[in-house]
Amino acid sequence: MLESRLKMANSCIYSKIRFIHIFPFTTLCKRQFTKTSREFDAVRVRFAPSPTGHLHLGGLRTALYNYLFAKSHNGKFILRIEDTDQSRLIAGAVDKLERDLQWIGLTPDESPTLGGNYGPYKQSERLSLYREQVKSILETEAAYYCFCTDHRLNLLRRETLRAGQVPRYDNKCRHLSKAEVRERLAKGDQYCIRFKLSSNEETFEDLVYGKISYNIGQNEGDPVIMKSDGYPTYHLANVVDDHFMDISHVLRGVEWQISTTKHILLYRAFGWKPPLYAHLPLILNADGTKLSKRQGDITIENFYKEGIFPEALLNFVTDAGGGFIKDIEPAKPRIYTLQELTKQFELSRIKPSSCRLSQDKLPEFNSLVIRQKLTEEEGSIVLIQEVKDLVSRTYKDRLESQRLLLDDDHIMSVLLWSQDRINKLADLVDSNFAFLWIIPSQNTLQNISSSNIGVLEDVKSCLSGQLESEFHREDLKKLLKNFAVEKHLSFSELMKLLRSVVSGLKEGPGVAEMMEILGQMSTLARLDHAVTTLKRLHADN
Repeated sequence: MLESRLKMANSCIYSKIRFIHIFPFTTLCKRQFTKTSREFDAVRVRFAPSPTGHLHLGGLRTALYNYLFAKSHNGKFILRIEDTDQSRLIAGAVDKLERDLQWIGLTPDESPTLGGNYGPYKQSERLSLYREQVKSILETEAAYYCFCTDHRLNLLRRETLRAGQVPRYDNKCRHLSKAEVRERLAKGDQYCIRFKLSSNEETFEDLVYGKISYNIGQNEGDPVIMKSDGYPTYHLANVVDDHFMDISHVLRGVEWQISTTKHILLYRAFGWKPPLYAHLPLILNADGTKLSKRQGDITIENFYKEGIFPEALLNFVTDAGGGFIKDIEPAKPRIYTLQELTKQFELSRIKPSSCRLSQDKLPEFNSLVIRQKLTEEEGSIVLIQEVKDLVSRTYKDRLESQRLLLDDDHIMSVLLWSQDRINKLADLVDSNFAFLWIIPSQNTLQNISSSNIGVLEDVKSCLSGQLESEFHREDLKKLLKNFAVEKHLSFSELMKLLRSVVSGLKEGPGVAEMMEILGQMSTLARLDHAVTTLKRLHADN
């Protein structure tokens, strides 16, 4: 059902929707609280995903905007799970989805885990409610039994496609007499329940797109609202749930805009007043293609594993498409907190046109988060612990043979040095930076001859006399070249020796650069460690 709806949204039918912007967007924003469509005591919005895959950027944007709208109006943000398509459910998806929202900071006020006064919050646990409501509109003849077989529907689909038309049900069973229906039911024929669409053009006000007019009866056949397995379709379940959960505003992707007329007709059939609708424009990849669940790199889980901070992801999503009152030309790039985004959010500022995500901005936002956390005591503590865990996991196979340098002062020094050079903490365990954490072991140093002990002591003495302000790559390179000349040493051999002593690695940045990164104290400590180790090794021999 979902795939067919999405295809329909991109077909020629979609072009028949008329976008008529009669009111300015600022006027629409004011009108949303005039209660012209329905009386609400408070703002209540919902994020209602299907547990058929991982939460990705498109879903995150929908959840985020619902959360921001609710919190900016002292309302409630509800998580509802739409799991009526039992054939596509993925085990554990609900728990994973809730953990993803928790990680990003979008904690619901009501959910399957938290509960609430409007539960259950899984549609599969609300079946009796849907059946009761379907019974009521069957009695008013707003809906009807459909006995068409899959074989007939497939033939009908092929015929319409052959004729170059958009597939649609021909409403055959709408015209069955009551006697015919009773007879088919008595025989035990399989059936579903369909809703009778109006043939009139319907208009509703979209809080993002303005006035929307669409004659759904001319373009679509009567939709199934209760499947033969006794489960409701999305169209029925979301209308019933939104009504009984007292949802005041529905913020969802624009791909559902074409179905909104259908939902409003259902509200009318039940005798209910609909919520107010705001459809969010598509967010696209940088090349203009649609985001897809098949893109593994856009799942929230992937961003978490890649070391992206939730604050960076939030700013990345809100950077495109509008909806916020931000500095027009901020003095410097910055990260907005969830609380700041809440205060800045205005539905009327959402741009109705599709927006593209600039993938290169996400690393920039993540780097900004690191820099910001380093200015905060609590943030610095978090970063230090994350680096400890990251380094320990990365080099766990070396823990027995080599010491890892993981004291807080050293990690903080590395973070301060690297904050303008890295986009994520994982960059610090790149092979080129292994020397930051690995102190050369005895096994690494044992091949150095005893004749080099004096050289290392002289290098240590030379470096000790340097000012901290002179402990930079170019200055160190000149110093070590002069040292090699004075001691009548081969510069390349000296660099090879110092690389082994400082890093224990055969490759990586230049020796002077490594010393600069480590800093004067750490460099001298490694030289001292090497001298002590070598003296002990050669004394034993």
